Amino acid sequence: MSMNTKQAAAAAKSGYSTKELVLDAMFIALTYVFTAFVNVRLPIAANGGLIHLGNVPLFICAILLGKRTGMLAGAFGMGLFDLLSGWTAWAPFTFVIVGAMGYVVGAMTEGHRSTARDAAAIAVACVIKVVGYYIAEVILYHNLFAPVASIPGNLVQIGTAAVIVLICVEQLRKVLRPILKYDRKIRERNHYHVRYHDTRPNTGKGKCTSGESACLHQSRSGCRFL
Repeated sequence: MSMNTKQAAAAAKSGYSTKELVLDAMFIALTYVFTAFVNVRLPIAANGGLIHLGNVPLFICAILLGKRTGMLAGAFGMGLFDLLSGWTAWAPFTFVIVGAMGYVVGAMTEGHRSTARDAAAIAVACVIKVVGYYIAEVILYHNLFAPVASIPGNLVQIGTAAVIVLICVEQLRKVLRPILKYDRKIRERNHYHVRYHDTRPNTGKGKCTSGESACLHQSRSGCRFL
């Protein structure tokens, strides 16, 4: 098997293309940047508070790229912010809570194209955030009532992000769809090619010579060239 075929085999088996890796990394970075540098600190109680726009790239990537990217962007993007910005005790909670938010938004909107569906997914994420961080504050501060002061800030944070996301997500969908559609076709083509060459006996006859990017698995008996 050639080196290119081996690379195609690895991509097909992992189901994870280079382009997807780049997009995941980009949205993790964007989530961190929008959390770290586009925010307002609230002087509420002793635990402080933070309203930021990190949820904007989080929701956008979850809606457009799916639950995996949403989960990674939330867990690592905002988790990294907590680790690097003096909120270290919050990092484990953020990793779980915001990762769950990204996963749920992606899961609810995958295969659907509806503003109402997007809004409903963000509303569920809002519930996860409010309940999750309330529990986190109870654990950290051993107080059932003080965490209530953080709820309005969380609602404003999600509400602001929801307005921005619902306005711009459809336009971003039009930009990303051709890229992702082409990437999906290439991955499927490589996957079929690898299946054909991995399962076919090495007889030396009828060998596909056009390269894995042009070979589709049609049946056990041969290839069709595009």
